[in-house]
Amino acid sequence: MKNNDEIEIDLLKLFKALWKRALVILLVALITASAVFAFTLFFISPAYDATVSFYVNNSSFSFGSTSFSISSSELSASNSLVSTYIYILKSRTTLEDVISRGGLPYTYEKLSKMVTTNAITGTAAFDVTVRSASPTEAEQIANVIAQVLPDRIAEIVDGSSVRIVDYAIVPAHRAAPSYTKNTVMGFLIGAVIAAGIVTVRFLIDEQNDVVIHSADELRQLYPDIKVLALIPDMRLSEKKGYYYSSYYGDDKRGGK
Repeated sequence: MKNNDEIEIDLLKLFKALWKRALVILLVALITASAVFAFTLFFISPAYDATVSFYVNNSSFSFGSTSFSISSSELSASNSLVSTYIYILKSRTTLEDVISRGGLPYTYEKLSKMVTTNAITGTAAFDVTVRSASPTEAEQIANVIAQVLPDRIAEIVDGSSVRIVDYAIVPAHRAAPSYTKNTVMGFLIGAVIAAGIVTVRFLIDEQNDVVIHSADELRQLYPDIKVLALIPDMRLSEKKGYYYSSYYGDDKRGGK
């Protein structure tokens, strides 16, 4: 029980230390958030997404010497078929064909990183999304994929039929970066760093037993002992009630 009480007291003291520096923590968080926002705005190029949608329309197909039959109720088989088509899309031959037809200045590795796919759960449909710094380029590449992929699949999978649900259009809004998300992340990171510094200083003070910062802390630590006297800071102004500035050769009261 004693150990638990000590832990509770330590946590309470830590909370008080953090609360005492709450304005400093908030200021650091705001500065960090502003810096992250400015960096995102001026140094990170916006990216745009263009998406083309496909539907796998197969009642049966054959792959080599093996034949398969797919009904609308066999969702797991449909998902497997979609996965196969996505694999064909991401193959080197398919993407190099896209590069050739579109006259793109990219290597296979670069284009592969720009293309992402998403299988629509519970259906035989999937989306292909192209991300680029240029909205028109993203739309162009996505629609070239729409031209290449059905023919490429037909060459590999006998009896296959892939239909285009939606062609890509030029995106009107950027997909990344998110100014709001980055700014919030910067705020949280700044707050955590500032709070961490306060916590480390608190732990150091605790490890050094007792570090007195003010008369109030002294009274809290030793409530049964009266404070008989305080040693004033001789550099304090007259507003604090001390007149020791003449000791430093700067007597503001006009004395010698």
